[in-house]
Formats: sequence, structure tokens, C-alpha cells
Amino acid sequence: MERAEQIRVGHRLLAHLDAKSTDRTDEVFRLGVQDYTCRDQLASEEQAFFRRMPLAIGLSCLLPEPGDFLAHDHSGDPLLFIRQRDGSLRGFLNVCRHRGAKLARGCGHASAFSCPYHAWTYGLDGKLLSRPDEQSFSGVEKATSGLAQIPCIERDGLIWASATPGGNMDLDAHLGPVAGDLAAYGLAGYHHYETRERSRSFNWKLLVDTFLETYHLSTLHTETIHPIIHTNLCAFDAMGRHLRMTGARRTIEEMRGQAEADWDVIRHTVIVYVLFPNTVFLVQGDHIETWHVYPAPGDPDRCNMRISLYTPEAPLTDSARRHWDNNFDLLMRTVEQEDFPVGEDMQRGFHSLAQSHITFGRNEPALAHFHAQVRDALGLEAA
Repeated sequence: MERAEQIRVGHRLLAHLDAKSTDRTDEVFRLGVQDYTCRDQLASEEQAFFRRMPLAIGLSCLLPEPGDFLAHDHSGDPLLFIRQRDGSLRGFLNVCRHRGAKLARGCGHASAFSCPYHAWTYGLDGKLLSRPDEQSFSGVEKATSGLAQIPCIERDGLIWASATPGGNMDLDAHLGPVAGDLAAYGLAGYHHYETRERSRSFNWKLLVDTFLETYHLSTLHTETIHPIIHTNLCAFDAMGRHLRMTGARRTIEEMRGQAEADWDVIRHTVIVYVLFPNTVFLVQGDHIETWHVYPAPGDPDRCNMRISLYTPEAPLTDSARRHWDNNFDLLMRTVEQEDFPVGEDMQRGFHSLAQSHITFGRNEPALAHFHAQVRDALGLEAA
């Protein structure tokens, strides 16, 4: 978020504190529970969002050196990202062109990729370098047997990709007004600390929902988050299909006695973005968190997620590593002991006959915006 916008948001939050208010919509928003349970809708989401739309993969520091690679299986297709010798980044389908076997798993460093099935070997640029018994493949040109490339763009320290090979990705159109906010954070200078993966029994959109209101903090997070962040108070901003929701840390009162030029709005807030459709990007004062959530293929009742913590400086001391370990451990304990059990209960409840819809209050504008964008992007009637 650019400096001038930080100041404007800071004033909005302080005004809400004085008025004991929050940003509100004009009316409540009712969403059918089938948006979380319908297999047909999930099939549409998998195609429209996770195979065709630009997805945020992570920060560039996931792949800092030439030869670094990341295998990414969560979007529905096996993807492979490789840092090139010239420092650029390229994305491919992680599929051998001989018989379709997977070339790489996890992350690491390589000078080439050899298929574990028949040892067809590819370079960092995806070109086929060699294959055993070359004479048996006469007429199958090496030049046309390289890895299938997918659109992949690095922008301001973030990696974006689309799973459709050979296509174009209009990232400017996709980002729209959120691009300026992301550029202002200097993400290219961050360091990847750790990524953890989880799978849970609730719809992928419920994980996004978890971050989109502060109304529940005093009830669900009485001992963990509520003492740190004000409940039922936020500044909400729609940014095309994306959104920004800013919550106020209890330390924000310190800004009242300071000149605007001295305000450290980042330190006194928590800033939540949804980078549509599936990435929750959090600015947490002294670090960045990303939550990439994906539906389990064909299953609206289960999701998979990658949770990453990024630091502004490389943690070079034991003290620094303990600090970030403690941060990550607290984060995971909170969601695993408090948010995730409630989410799984909700998913089970959606399959009961208790209700046909759920209701987002006027004090939950980010939720209303996110789900309105989901339905609009799928060509569904407005909720």
C-alpha cells in the first residue's frame, strides 16, 4: 500500500475507533449453502479459476538461484517452475513428453531433469536434451518434444502463472488496482522462511472466509488474536475482483499523538488482501504471510493449502530463527485449534437441512465482495 493510502486508511480506522463503528455494506448478503457443497459449481471453479485464471504462486524468493525449481501440484495440473541461467523464471507442465511421467517433485536445485521412467532428459529451458535409444524415435523431433510451457510472469517480487499451456496471460488486466499496492511492499527483497502444507475437510472458499471479517475475534480467538487486534472493526476496499481489508491492532492508539509524517501504519494494522481467486496475502507488520488454498480435485468438502512466511531480512542468528519459529507456530496453533475445527463443523452443517443460505452482515463487507466476485466470474446469478 502506498504511503498516502496508508495515511487515509489510518484516519478511517481511528475514526471507527472513536465512533465504535466499522465499514459496512448497504444491506445484508445472503449466499446459498450450495456455493460450498455443489460438485457442479466446484467443477466450474476448477476450470475457470485454477486452470485458466492467473494464480499467485508465491514470492520470487522461493526460487532465488539459477537451477532452483518448484514442483506445484495444487491447481489441478502438475506444474514446474524453474529459475533460468539468465535469472528469468519459466513455467512448464511437469509432464514428460514421452509417456507422461512426472519429472520433479518438491523443490530443490538441478542442472537438468531426467524422467524416472525412461530417462528422457530436459534442460532448465524445457528443451529435450537426450533420450536413450535415439534411433527408435526417428521422426520424433527433439525440437518439438520439449516440455509444454505455461504462461509465467514475475511482477514486483510475486510469481504468477496460468496452468493452460501456450496461452497468453494478461496480468495487467487481472491485477487492476491492486498492482500499485503490491508494488509498494518491495517484495523482491523478502526472504522465504518456511512453507507448511495442510489439508482439511471444508470447502476452499471457507478458508478464504476465515480472514475476511474481524467480527469473530472476541468470540473464537479470545486468548490469541482478540488481545492484539480490535474486534468488529475494519476498513474495506474493493480492488476489482481483488480486495483489501485492514484491521486495527490495539497499538494504533499510539498514532494519535504523532504527526502524520511519523505514522507507521503498517506496524499498527494487519492488512489482508485476497488476490482473486485463491490467495490470501497478509501484511503482518514485520513480515508477510501467504495462504494459497486449492480445492481437492472433484471434492467440494475438502481443500489443500500452502502457508508461507516471508521475512524482510534473512534470519542469520539463532535468536532470529526462534522469533520466526514462534511466529509461525503461534499462527498454526491458532488456526488448527480454533479456525479449522469450526470450519469443518460448518461444512458438515451445510449438508444438513438447517438452512438454505448463510447471511453476511453489513459489518462483513469483504465476505460479500469476495463471494459476489466468485459468482460473477462463474457467470452465476448474483446472490
